[in-house]
Amino acid sequence: MLPDHAIGQHFKLTPIQNVALRRLGIQRIRDLLYHFPARYEAAGASGQASQLVPGTKVTLFGTLSKLKAKKLWKSRRNATEGWFEDGTGRVKVMWFNQPYMASYVAQDAPVKVTGTVGGSVERPYITNPEVEAVPAGIVPEGIFADKNGQSGPPRIFPVYPESRGITSLWFFHALERVFKSGVHTRVDDPIREDVRARYHLPDLATALVYIHTPEKQAHADAARKRFAFEEIFTIQIARAQERAQNNTQASFPIREGEALAQKFLATIPFPPTGAQQRAISDILSDFGKPHPMARLLEGDVGAGKTLVAAASSYAVVNSKPPNRTSGTLQVAYMAPTEILAGQHFQSFIEYFKHLPINIALITGSGCKKFPSKVHRDGATDISRSQLLKWVEGGEIAMLVGTHALIQKSVKFQHLAYAIVDEQHRFGTRQRRALAHKGDSAPHFLSMTATPIPRTLALTLYGDLDISILDELPPGRAKVTTVIVKPNERASAYEKVRAELRAGRQAFVICPRIEEPDPAKINALQAKSAKAEAKRLQKDVFPEFRIGLLHGSVKPKEKDAVMRQFVAHEIDILVATSVVEVGINVPNATVMMIEGAERFGLAQLHQLRGRIMRSSHPPHCFLLPETKSEISTKRLRALEKSDDGFKLAEADLEARGAGDLFGRKQWGVSDLGMEALKNVKLIRAARTEAQALVAKDPTLSKYLALAQRVASAGQELHGE
Repeated sequence: MLPDHAIGQHFKLTPIQNVALRRLGIQRIRDLLYHFPARYEAAGASGQASQLVPGTKVTLFGTLSKLKAKKLWKSRRNATEGWFEDGTGRVKVMWFNQPYMASYVAQDAPVKVTGTVGGSVERPYITNPEVEAVPAGIVPEGIFADKNGQSGPPRIFPVYPESRGITSLWFFHALERVFKSGVHTRVDDPIREDVRARYHLPDLATALVYIHTPEKQAHADAARKRFAFEEIFTIQIARAQERAQNNTQASFPIREGEALAQKFLATIPFPPTGAQQRAISDILSDFGKPHPMARLLEGDVGAGKTLVAAASSYAVVNSKPPNRTSGTLQVAYMAPTEILAGQHFQSFIEYFKHLPINIALITGSGCKKFPSKVHRDGATDISRSQLLKWVEGGEIAMLVGTHALIQKSVKFQHLAYAIVDEQHRFGTRQRRALAHKGDSAPHFLSMTATPIPRTLALTLYGDLDISILDELPPGRAKVTTVIVKPNERASAYEKVRAELRAGRQAFVICPRIEEPDPAKINALQAKSAKAEAKRLQKDVFPEFRIGLLHGSVKPKEKDAVMRQFVAHEIDILVATSVVEVGINVPNATVMMIEGAERFGLAQLHQLRGRIMRSSHPPHCFLLPETKSEISTKRLRALEKSDDGFKLAEADLEARGAGDLFGRKQWGVSDLGMEALKNVKLIRAARTEAQALVAKDPTLSKYLALAQRVASAGQELHGE
């Protein structure tokens, strides 16, 4: 067995297992070794049916029999009762309010049972235990203990992330075989010995044993620390390499940027905030360097990123190309949706309409140009071919668009400045494609309205300098956020009705699209957008116009619904979290969020930002489905604070960074995400990575590390 062998060479897999492993990204033995446990279970003192102690948690291996659903005589509660048996004896098991267990669990087949022992020493029983089938064909020797209790499960039992068709136990026993082969000792360690010694990290072979088969919790902790460091270290190296590569390129010099930006700011009717002024100065300072800027502009909801982009763009479009007395440098602005691109196109027209420059819009739906020869104050539709000629010839100073911007047919004459809005919604390849559109490397500004904890920003955006907008422009109304109890729902609806009658609009956000399938035991029992839209129209707000928006709607239909909402042809928009980012509807002042505890605080703050777009007082109603003390405490933080940066830090502390935005979006593992709580580890990994790349940019002396960094680069941002 070798690390790069396909799993199918050594394990007999069913078609369903093959699909499940592919779904989890596991194809080689190396991938199996890096599929880490999500958590560990304590197996108890003995792990045998004959030696149970009431009040302790146990993990037992054996079989279940005589399972029967019944109603309890006194309470009339539904229950399932039966017996668990191993080689040492048997014990009663029961599940309350889970009558399906009688048919759900295979009887007389090998299982793993985990639960807490109740009753007395003489008459113990286990209530509501978790049950897993032991996969056929790989049951290890002695898994069922004999009367002498010589065999049994380990004291700490790993629980692995599963997928339909493959269980945690399959991984446990498959890895047992992998370790017996000794293949883990033949995987090259990507972390150098001196780095491991500096931070007291175990070597790779030891860490793999510790993380999969720990004899005590300290082993698991040491291994998790090592692999967290390894992941953050490789990401930081990839970022340091990108930054080093960026700094070898030449960019267009933009002189007198400060004077030009201040000239623009003098034309707007309101003064910029101190944070906006600082961000503009950061950008203009970068414009004066010999290499292209690489900067992240991070702002809270409504902090005014567009003004910063406009002021810096003004400096660019009023600068001449090198050795030219006419013409202009060009700006490209990429947004993730057609609606957002259209909004920004209109914003830039407002900012620059007094200037003799051409601004254009390119999306999948068509192209527009400002100013129009027919209407000097408006934009006109133009053909795609005509727009492409003007962009390539340099007549268009500023081009706003969606992914259409990065198509091969779009060529610029002198692209000096590329801006990407909500950059985490684009893959790195898409962003690089925009950065290679001109004859020199353009200055690059990435913008996000999602406040990001410092450790996450340092890790994922290690190649970018960071400017933060942490002040709101004056005149924005403060949002009132209220947690609505079940008996207060009618009162909340009345407040919404009052706003709608005053001519305002409302969002209603639901956690899922469709109703859950009642046949599925573990289906998420949460409100669906489709059913809620029907219920509100029929029973609650029959006098108002209700629209529906969710992720399964085709892009053109989605844009059509949003345009109706913007035009106030819809009063209430029922949606999933697809409205989270960037939609600008100043007339929408109310938001109701169903199942609010199912969203991260940062995501709730983003959703709430949709109604913080005007001077009208906004109202946000949080309607949780559970009364959990932990979730209520989290939601209270949202009631008290409208500071997105503080909320993002609170979410990182309470739930882990994966819950801030969704793990798949970043391509970072759960272990890596958890490591983001550890500021010391992030700084150590960053310092080591930068020092190594400065010495050996291509990692020519570190083959194993170079391979690990290459795979990390592909995984980041889901690519």
